[in-house]
Amino acid sequence: MPRMMSRLSYTVLGSSFAAGPGIDPILDVHAQRSGRNYANRLARMLDAELTDLTVAGATTATILDQPQVTLLGAHFPPQVPGVPATADLVTVTAGGNDLRYLGSMMFAAWRRIAPHGPVTQMMAPDFPAGLAVPTSEDVDRTAAGLAEIVARVRARAPRARILLVDYLTVIGAGTAPGPDSPFEPAEIATFRAVQAALEAAYVMAADRSGAELVAVSGLSRDHALGSAEPWVFPFIRDFARLGASFHPNAAGMEAVAAEIAGLIGRATPEAHGRWAGDRRPG
Repeated sequence: MPRMMSRLSYTVLGSSFAAGPGIDPILDVHAQRSGRNYANRLARMLDAELTDLTVAGATTATILDQPQVTLLGAHFPPQVPGVPATADLVTVTAGGNDLRYLGSMMFAAWRRIAPHGPVTQMMAPDFPAGLAVPTSEDVDRTAAGLAEIVARVRARAPRARILLVDYLTVIGAGTAPGPDSPFEPAEIATFRAVQAALEAAYVMAADRSGAELVAVSGLSRDHALGSAEPWVFPFIRDFARLGASFHPNAAGMEAVAAEIAGLIGRATPEAHGRWAGDRRPG
């Protein structure tokens, strides 16, 4: 009798853009990890066994080797050591916190809505000089962190296909000041620059590491804040859903999962777990 194939082993690493704050059901309150984030949706599409290690607030450093302590005091170990050696597929969505992408938006929104409120006061020490566009050194450092994640995952799970999944577009061409995006025009321009810097970091990381890039930033250009069908949440004032602002909504997560599933469907595992289309160096 032919040997039965085991289920695909899929691991996701990342920060809140992968975890899915604000999308019910939340499976881990401290990590803000949703049962309907893109990884959970993709796992169902592929009938894969999922290891979800995502944690809101994660940086490339906390994914690699630094323990993470959340704002509520929860402790999480580095994510890479949790990747199973038998992983067939690993997706990575991180780096935004390295460049203060969503943090900048949250701070600007709360500073405008409640300049003396607790959220503004809590975040203010992280922005002593106000909002800033990342430098080329910042972008290079973020790209290096992403590339190192790929290298460490490859060392732990040699047969894994590794995908760098970048961030859905939040600030689009039609995004303007308003209740959903309570920013000044100059702030919107700054956020576009940060967004472009993050996209550049992913391109650099994919080029350096040989991992495949899933550029959902381009896929979502017409689904930013202010569009007819946004794939990200607007600004949310409800303290119970504080972390959901400007993050992927259910439609956004579904779109990301479908894009990855389409890519996976165009390649099949080869002998010894190798995937067609793997671009690893050497």
